Amino acid sequence: MSSSRTYQLLGAFFLCFVLIAAAQSQSASPAPQPTPQAAPQTAVPAKIIDITEKAGVHFMHIAPHTTRKYLLETMGSGVALFDCDNDGRLDLFLVNGAPYTDPTPKGFVPQKTGPEDWNRMYHQKADGTFEDITEKAGLKGVGYGMGVAVADYDNDGYEDVFVTAYGGNRLYHNNGDCTFTDVTEKAGVGGGGWSSSAGWVDLDNDGLLDLVVARYVTWDWADVWCGEHREGYRGICHPDVFEPITLLVYHNDGNGYFTEVSHKLGLDKPAKALGLAFADYDHDGRMDIFVANDSMPEFLFHQKPDGTFEEVGLESAVAVNSEGQTFAGMGVDFADYDNDSWPDIVVTDLANQRYALYQNNRDGTFNYVSPLTGISSTSQLHSGWSLRFIDYDNDGWKDLFIAQGHDMDNIQLVSPMIRYREPMMLLRNTGKRFVDVSQISGDIFHEGWVGRGMAIGDIDNDGRIDAVVSTNGGAAHILLNKTVTENHWITLHLTGHKSNRDGIGAVVKLTTAQGAQWVTATTASGYLSSSDPRVHFGLGDSPAAGSIEIRWPSGIVQTLTNVKGDRQVQVDEPPQGPVPSETTKSAQP
Repeated sequence: MSSSRTYQLLGAFFLCFVLIAAAQSQSASPAPQPTPQAAPQTAVPAKIIDITEKAGVHFMHIAPHTTRKYLLETMGSGVALFDCDNDGRLDLFLVNGAPYTDPTPKGFVPQKTGPEDWNRMYHQKADGTFEDITEKAGLKGVGYGMGVAVADYDNDGYEDVFVTAYGGNRLYHNNGDCTFTDVTEKAGVGGGGWSSSAGWVDLDNDGLLDLVVARYVTWDWADVWCGEHREGYRGICHPDVFEPITLLVYHNDGNGYFTEVSHKLGLDKPAKALGLAFADYDHDGRMDIFVANDSMPEFLFHQKPDGTFEEVGLESAVAVNSEGQTFAGMGVDFADYDNDSWPDIVVTDLANQRYALYQNNRDGTFNYVSPLTGISSTSQLHSGWSLRFIDYDNDGWKDLFIAQGHDMDNIQLVSPMIRYREPMMLLRNTGKRFVDVSQISGDIFHEGWVGRGMAIGDIDNDGRIDAVVSTNGGAAHILLNKTVTENHWITLHLTGHKSNRDGIGAVVKLTTAQGAQWVTATTASGYLSSSDPRVHFGLGDSPAAGSIEIRWPSGIVQTLTNVKGDRQVQVDEPPQGPVPSETTKSAQP
């Protein structure tokens, strides 16, 4: 997508800023850095298999395609993996669309008219298959569903579900038995406008999870002609045609009530937001927010000591790419891919734009490293949506798993080299570059899907990270990771007490003989989706972690030593810190 004159000027400013920052960094003395994990030596092909039919999940996403090419029909919807009844097995929630006409009158709000339009809740049984419990759960939903965010917002020990939609957002409180009560009105989180991704995070470290809701654009069903080049084909309108809209930010007041505080916190800058992710990128103990914007500068909200935020995307060098151009930011992950303890940022976009990887410079700025890491050449002709850093082979390095597919169903009429339906992509992290191992990693990487949402988690509890992918107007896919490897692993189930119950925002450092890794606990990231809250590490050839340090959102620091791998470990936040080590009461398998 082409950038406007305004963004070209921003790009020129950005390039000047990068040159100045580079000159300053050359004259500065380097700060001491932590010892990272040693680079992996042997490439391991993945083995990713689609078990959807075998698992008993029969879901078809509703996304009517019209002659008008409405923007809504391109977006798809999200996926959540979470344990709704605390039986130790991940369950599955799929968001669905709703019908509308061709043409659709302005002011129309889509409604779910029958079972084919419902959102779907699937409970995982002991044999690994899933049963549809949607009606019992009370999660049919309303409107044209978009995103989902899952977490235990009231610290009662059960995961709750927030669903965004064009037509009204909903908050469902978990009753403790995989049934849910709609508490939207009481909680005050219904919102308005076209909401997209959402995420739970404790912004003020008070032990209660707050809710951040991205909104896309100010949009109605106006019949706007947007032709493609000179061929005369009708296409999806560029986001420049529509006005931006602010985030919604809800502070958790306790007792089930929330207050919208986006203006109070400085988070009300108009955006065209599709993806959200959270991390403390400058190690100041406060969570920051990255917003993936579509065809306008990306936003990085830095939290100041007084709890308000400032948008620093341009000065931090994450607003545009290395040429100073904006791109169609859609999915995002905010995690430490190079094992140096500093969270990095990766963003998907459309074909011919190249996925954006920003390496943390450890001084409040980032370096656009897509060309240096092989991501530019690999992603040149691809369009990505949800993505996550996952260690698919448990070698101790976070790889990239990406759901792909273009937004325009007629893209090949004007760009023959680009595909509407695309296979998944798996990029292996070698410690220096990302190498595309998709073609040697299973049949799914040879199948074209209109990929959109993706949630990750260990569905079968075998220590290898799996995924569920949604497609626009198509089926969902449950993808099990059966990679053959002798590498070890460990999964931590964090339970906060002074901090939020899910431990969201906790920063975990794991050290083996090969070096150290860091993970920030989160259920957010990607696009429209919500993932397993458990924290997973690959240990490489180490059968145990020499030490595990957990910095809880409360400020408590907990250290465990000599923790055996190849198992899940329950870790409870202690009443105070620092805490003596060992895997006794605070870490049980």
